Amino acid sequence: MTVALMWEARAVEGRGAELLAWAREQGLPAAPLRRETFRAPEDRVLVITWWDAELDAELPELPEPEGELVSRAVHRWRFESVEG
Repeated sequence: MTVALMWEARAVEGRGAELLAWAREQGLPAAPLRRETFRAPEDRVLVITWWDAELDAELPELPEPEGELVSRAVHRWRFESVEG
């Protein structure tokens, strides 16, 4: 089964580039099948990682940024791949 982990954060106004750089620098203790990073209006950053695992598997995730880089708590979601 393929599981996608989504990590989304919103930077404090004007600090989107800093949050994007921070997210891109974050390593994980294991390598996912795939990792993509996106940015959006309102200084938002989204990171999606794909894993060969069960939906409830314990998988490494990006942490919460320290300090006052984000304007709210990070949002996290898990999705499983559906064939057809």
